[in-house]
Amino acid sequence: MRNTRACLARGVNQNLKSICILLIVSYTRSIVKPRVLILRSAGSNCDEETAHAFNIAGGEAQRVHLNRILESSAQLNDFQILAIPGGFSYGDDISSGKIFANQLRIHLADALRAFVKTGKPIIGICNGFQILVKAGLLPGPIDQPHGATLTHNDSHRFVDRWIRLKPISRKCIWLNGVEPLALPIAHGEGKFVPANETIRKHLWDQDQIALIYTKPDGSPANNEFPNNPNGAIDDIAGICDESGLVFGLMPHPERYVDPHQHPAWTSQHPLPIVGPGLGIFRAAINHVK
Repeated sequence: MRNTRACLARGVNQNLKSICILLIVSYTRSIVKPRVLILRSAGSNCDEETAHAFNIAGGEAQRVHLNRILESSAQLNDFQILAIPGGFSYGDDISSGKIFANQLRIHLADALRAFVKTGKPIIGICNGFQILVKAGLLPGPIDQPHGATLTHNDSHRFVDRWIRLKPISRKCIWLNGVEPLALPIAHGEGKFVPANETIRKHLWDQDQIALIYTKPDGSPANNEFPNNPNGAIDDIAGICDESGLVFGLMPHPERYVDPHQHPAWTSQHPLPIVGPGLGIFRAAINHVK
């Protein structure tokens, strides 16, 4: 690094100077942690866990209230990743995530569109997934909302348990290197429903179906309870937009970043070094690096 700076100081030719600048940029990127915005509101209750997951994955997470971003959307430029965590934003009044989603759609549509256009990833977990769908960021684009919804579980009950999942999208950057895994779920409105058959087919054709619920042997759940815990169409547990940058899922990867978070960790031999959920956060960190 000392030699790289020296070559700039000596007034070398323009081509070599350009190479030196690229080396400096590469070196800087290798040591600077990507900044992650955890966008919370009244009722968010998974923001600290989500920030922790990004921090141990190699990022630098900051929890910011939605009102601060509404005051100045230019703050989005200070971050490389955006995450909307789980919880019960604004008490889930009207419907889950609806008020938060309206704030995004009405006041931040252009800023969020620009955020994604520059290659920056967005994730919504559980309530965050509901928010992304109802804001129109998923299935996308944001100016065409109502392509799908997340509605009440078929059981009409809040479901809190562990579930098996299989990543199937090749374009979703959040799933690069992620293997089939188990994650906890905790939701009452997690049933994913495309608006119509045309959108349903489009999601499959465009490789936007990111995660599906499976049986313990890894085969599709075939809409059978309890392997499909909410009755989601086509066993869909998560989707991405057409760019592969915007990802929403009902399960909670931030709740399984440490192997000791699994209820059966004492019987796992050998015990994993990290919880499999961490791979989702690492994939995004690696992407922006």
